[in-house]
Amino acid sequence: MIEEIRITSLGVIDSSVLELGPGLTVITGETGAGKTMVVTALGLLLGGRADSGAVRTGSRAARVEGTWRVADLPGVAEQVEESGGAVEDERVVLARNVAAEGRSRAFVGGASVPVATLTSVSEPLVAVHGQSDQHRLLRSRTQRAALDRFGGEALHGLRERYTSVFERLREVEAELTDVVDHARERAREADVLRFGLEEIEAVSPEAGEEQDLAVEETRLGFADTLRTAAERAREALSSDQDAPDALGTVAAARSALDGVREHDPRAGELADRVGELSHLLTDLAGDVASYAGDIEVDPQRLASVSERRAALTALTRKYGESVAEVLAWAERSAARLLDLDGTDERIEQLRDEQRRLREELGEAAAALTAARSEAATRLADRVSDELTSLAMPHARLSVDVRQHETDPPTGDGATVEPGSPLRVGDRWLRYAPSGVDEVELLLAANTGADPRPLDKGASGGELSRVMLALEVALAGTSPVPTFVFDEVDAGVGGAAAVEVGRRLAALARSSQVLVVTHLPQVAAYADQHVVVRKASDGTVTTSGLEVLEESDREQELSRMMAGLSGSDTAVAHARELLDVARAARRS
Repeated sequence: MIEEIRITSLGVIDSSVLELGPGLTVITGETGAGKTMVVTALGLLLGGRADSGAVRTGSRAARVEGTWRVADLPGVAEQVEESGGAVEDERVVLARNVAAEGRSRAFVGGASVPVATLTSVSEPLVAVHGQSDQHRLLRSRTQRAALDRFGGEALHGLRERYTSVFERLREVEAELTDVVDHARERAREADVLRFGLEEIEAVSPEAGEEQDLAVEETRLGFADTLRTAAERAREALSSDQDAPDALGTVAAARSALDGVREHDPRAGELADRVGELSHLLTDLAGDVASYAGDIEVDPQRLASVSERRAALTALTRKYGESVAEVLAWAERSAARLLDLDGTDERIEQLRDEQRRLREELGEAAAALTAARSEAATRLADRVSDELTSLAMPHARLSVDVRQHETDPPTGDGATVEPGSPLRVGDRWLRYAPSGVDEVELLLAANTGADPRPLDKGASGGELSRVMLALEVALAGTSPVPTFVFDEVDAGVGGAAAVEVGRRLAALARSSQVLVVTHLPQVAAYADQHVVVRKASDGTVTTSGLEVLEESDREQELSRMMAGLSGSDTAVAHARELLDVARAARRS
């Protein structure tokens, strides 16, 4: 719901604040006072085209701000936050600046955004009906959505069932198309994977073996060098030819220290430590001798190891940086190969599911069409009755629910191409996410006239009344919380004008309604009456918005009826009109 509109330097309005509440608000004023500037301001907040000519003369820019309460609109609050704006106290401020040079800036919740974002955020908030507007209910998809809402929970459930089956069918057919179209590529991929797995299986690599093989290959390749080094080390530790060696040297050191042990305990400790070293050298000399004896020159084993390493290198060159990565590739490829080898079976499974889903979708479409047709009759009768009371006694609205019939799909019947027409009963129909139905509102404005689409079968004034009748019929089902009607009463007078006011008041029981009017019969039904005052300083005309107290409404209505202020007769008529409107609102 709109709580406040601030307008600065827009048209003839210098600076005005309009506070709005629930129910019906009417805006009146003398011709040229700037009543439609309020609608223009709302149009800017809804992302409408910015016209620099609307900037007040002498001003650098025009600015419009609107404060909306969005407590019951969580989707709008999410959009605001996604755009970078903020929702404070369950309210959001939308704003638009229009520079005199023509530039325009939009703001959502304090954040500067593209105009397209402002449009997206504000579209669910307000529906504007005016003779020059692109009416919301003239769009085909909106007409279908309105009919579905009018149909109630039962129709909504059928629509949900259809949509669910449609989405699943689309997924199945997309996968089926992918599998069939890429069957040749999948076969080639399977051959490549099979070859790679066979190559890896022939080698049978084991994780970590490349490191062990590298060590073994080096040892075998330098066997002579290693044996010579080991023999020399053993000889240095324990010589077989009575040559000086480490054991002999250590033995001499121990003997020297043992000789003086009795003179100093520390010498004895050192002698014991040298003895331990002697034992260690003896063990070490034995280990070196054993190592030298174990080294063998084995050209055949060396060749085998080198060959194995070459085979592993060939695998890592193709399938991974290491044997571990090669094994991981083999595991993934084996799983993928199972999937590829099951292509024919998968195609058959998908086609079976496709046939089942298409049958189910056809049944859901038939049920949805039947429900829409029944709701269409009720909606047409309801709106036509409303039009009779709105000075269009001979007008009839009809709701055309039709399908597009086409040729059946070609083929053997067992295979159905994705996207082929849907069989519904005995007919083959085009289908879409919304069903098989095209919904169009048609109007026969006069007796004997052929029904025509709304935008072709009605004048501007008639179209405004049709929109009002539709909104009244759809009251309580529309997700839009605020409706704005710009001179919806054009071309209406007398008793018909009273009925326009009565129906606007009826619509205002479930939604916030803002009406720009020149008829006192409509203004009398307002919960809040705003008048646009015009003043002039001789050079520049300014307008301001004033909310009338109840006592001032008689004067404004009398001016609207007689064009005179202070006329006792006009005031009496205004008082009577207000009394009738109050009684009607209470009932």
